[in-house]
Amino acid sequence: MEDSYRHKGMRRKLVNEIRKKGILDENILEAIYRVPRHLFLDSGFLNFAYEDKPFPIGAGQTISQPYTVAFQTELLQVKPGDKILEIGTGSGYQACVLAALGADVYSIERQKKLYEKACDFLPRLGFEVHLFYGDGYLGLPELAPYDGILITAAAPEIPETLFEQLKTGGVLVSPVGSGDVQTMVRYIKQKNGKRKEERFGLFRFVPLLKNTAND
Repeated sequence: MEDSYRHKGMRRKLVNEIRKKGILDENILEAIYRVPRHLFLDSGFLNFAYEDKPFPIGAGQTISQPYTVAFQTELLQVKPGDKILEIGTGSGYQACVLAALGADVYSIERQKKLYEKACDFLPRLGFEVHLFYGDGYLGLPELAPYDGILITAAAPEIPETLFEQLKTGGVLVSPVGSGDVQTMVRYIKQKNGKRKEERFGLFRFVPLLKNTAND
């Protein structure tokens, strides 16, 4: 798994591009720089790994656009030591960015092949992420509560069980909507159990699926 000076230079250029698009949190930009995105992609995409675009990773899923990863991460307001639940491991790229920020990351994936690949690959990268195979709609209640929950697929609505797994003051970030385009929404759990909702523009995500069938 080579991470050459050329790769690092391409990654620095990507970071500068994301900064120009409005991501100003230097900790997030440094985390994006630390994670070698080209290693998450098939060799055929190697020359395009540091373009600010999503790419297919198999099983009908994609690795998100780096700007989108940074944007969601910024909305999550991650602090070192925060316990974060990620719904939709996918390639594991977003989880590694969260881990690079010092978060304690728990990530759940419903696609068995992607889960198995992440279990093999992420430890070799040197990022500690707790990986689980299961239904993201259910979350991981046995390990709750969480400081933050990040959903990396489009949910028509947020399952109540996920809100129940948030700490008071915790943040949940998700693209919400059932069409081709979704709205990025941040929810903050109030002391009375109610939720403050904030909307942050339109994005495109693959749908959040409910069952745990082998794919």
